[in-house]
Amino acid sequence: MINKYLVLLLLIMGIALALRLEVCEAAKDDGTFSFYFENDLFASTDQHYTNGLKLSWISHDLTDYAKSDRLPEWSLPIIRRLPFINEQGLQRNVALSIGQSMYTPGDISIRSLIKDDRPYAGWTYFGLGLHSKNERRLDSMEIQIGIVGPNSYAEQAQKLVHELRGCQTPNGWDNQIKNELGLAVVYERRWRFFHSGPVDKTGFDIIPHLGGALGNVYTYANAGIEARIGWNLPRDFGTSLIRPAGDSNAPLNSKDSRLSNAQDFSLYAFALADGRAVLQNIFLDGNTFTDSHNVDKKYFTGDIGVGVGLIIGRFKLCYTHVLKTKEFKGQKDNQTFGSITLAFTY
Repeated sequence: MINKYLVLLLLIMGIALALRLEVCEAAKDDGTFSFYFENDLFASTDQHYTNGLKLSWISHDLTDYAKSDRLPEWSLPIIRRLPFINEQGLQRNVALSIGQSMYTPGDISIRSLIKDDRPYAGWTYFGLGLHSKNERRLDSMEIQIGIVGPNSYAEQAQKLVHELRGCQTPNGWDNQIKNELGLAVVYERRWRFFHSGPVDKTGFDIIPHLGGALGNVYTYANAGIEARIGWNLPRDFGTSLIRPAGDSNAPLNSKDSRLSNAQDFSLYAFALADGRAVLQNIFLDGNTFTDSHNVDKKYFTGDIGVGVGLIIGRFKLCYTHVLKTKEFKGQKDNQTFGSITLAFTY
């Protein structure tokens, strides 16, 4: 019961902070909402990382979030001590997000514990991100707080969707990992290199990234890259999947087609890759402070993806088809899933 109230409290905190930020005057009057949907139904499977939902909001540009009233007073001393995001002369944004991810073994029809397959697990969370950027670099730091286990309500969400779609009922959720509060502190830096092509022309760019996470939900170091080519490329930091500190949909400057002219459009293709060295993954290792089902994870994993992006007016729509390498010993095949992102800049 306590954990149910905790989830509700996290939602209220997110809404309250969003309202506090909305009434503040910003350097630019353009915020961005993004909706993310990821599912393996795009690959006609129903296993492993099977579903992800996320709603995020990136604020207007701020001159200095650590020296203004745009964040609660108690948070300012902490923010002033954070590395990377307090460099002078850069634009700043605050990002709020709420999401849910779910994981299942390969055969969801079995009621008993499948010892050699990954645990059932759900993760429902609230994220607070701080962005600092210029024309060529984006530093993102995010704190995620949430709950893993039955009170993530991943079981109820999956069963409801499967019932509505007439799919196989997932029968093994009684074997999911136990309730545990989750915390992750995540940092990622992106660069925007080799940009070529003015507005209303064909162009390309390359966006590498480097980062890591620390917490009981996941602890890892990661690095990757994205390459884009197409007409009237957006002035931003690439394609966003559901990944901590991964929100990059906000326009960088007024040359972005979402801001320069509401009638402009962009159409482009991209390819991306991300590799991780993983020390902790609660969705494979099981609970941190109590015994639960777990499997032997692989310490090095990666994702590769290809996709297309379209911008019409102030809307940005992306689809990415992702291949995820095997995450644990005994996993039979790599996993494939699709990712859809719809963003609106207002």
